[in-house]
Amino acid sequence: MIPALRYLGQAAAYALFAAFIGYFAAAPAYTYRPPDMAEIKLSFSHGGQRKGGCRPLSAEEIAKLPPNMRRTQACPRERVPVLVEMEADGRLLYRDLLPPSGLASDGPSRAYRRFALAPGAHRLELRLRDSERASGFDYQRIIDVELRPRQNLVVDFRPEAGGFVVR
Repeated sequence: MIPALRYLGQAAAYALFAAFIGYFAAAPAYTYRPPDMAEIKLSFSHGGQRKGGCRPLSAEEIAKLPPNMRRTQACPRERVPVLVEMEADGRLLYRDLLPPSGLASDGPSRAYRRFALAPGAHRLELRLRDSERASGFDYQRIIDVELRPRQNLVVDFRPEAGGFVVR
C-alpha cells in the first residue's frame, strides 16, 4: 500500500511540474515589437583599413627573415575603428565608433541594432567611415523605403557590393 501511495504522489508532483512548465511556455504573451510598427535591423561585420599603412622593407630586413616568411612590405595588424551613422527622415537614429575586435585590434568591427519605425515612406541615410580620414565618409547611401506594419528591413554592409545593402 505504501509503495502505491509513493508512486501516486510522485505522479502528482510530475503532473504539477509539467502543468507549471506548460503554462509558462504559452501563457505570458510576449511581443517583440508593437504589431503596428515596422523594424529596421542594422547588422554587419566589417574590418576597417589597416592603421598606419605599409612600408617597404630594406634588403637587409628581408634577408633577416626566414625564407618562408620573406615579404617586401611590413604592414601593421591593427585596424582603424569604423564610424557608422544611420538617419531616418533627417533624424539621427544611430551613430557609433565601433572598435576593431581581437587581441591585437586586427579583427572586424561589429554592429547589430534594431529600430522600430512607423509604417509608411521613409528616407534612410546610411554612412560609414573605415579609413583614417578625419572627416567625411567612405561609403554613403540614401534610400527611400516604404515600410509595412510588422515588416523587417535588414541593412547590411558589403564593400564588394558597393557598400550598404538593404534587404
